[in-house]
Amino acid sequence: MQTLLIILIILASILLAFLVLIQNPKGGGLASGFAGGANLMGVKRTGDILEKGTWIMVIAIMVFSLIVNVLGPSSGSGGTGLSDKINSTAPVTSPLSPTETPTAAPQETPSNSDTAQ
Repeated sequence: MQTLLIILIILASILLAFLVLIQNPKGGGLASGFAGGANLMGVKRTGDILEKGTWIMVIAIMVFSLIVNVLGPSSGSGGTGLSDKINSTAPVTSPLSPTETPTAAPQETPSNSDTAQ
């Protein structure tokens, strides 16, 4: 389900980019090509269609993003996040108190009896 929503977000983003690039910032854009002729096939203002399409794509991206966020694994549900993997493999050790010293294996001291002969 998440994969489908992510694909929809990507497609809506690409379509939104095209809709924004088609529009002219001063209101001309694609609408200026149709303004000179007599309302071809009932198109009064193409800018309205592009503006509505832009708003629809923005709202669709927001809704899809919120749905992915709600359906995704939350951090409190005990998911298999990176922090869970790190904490489960870390060895558990207790800190030493200041009065304790670490125990070390006794070291052998060379005897001088072999070198004296």
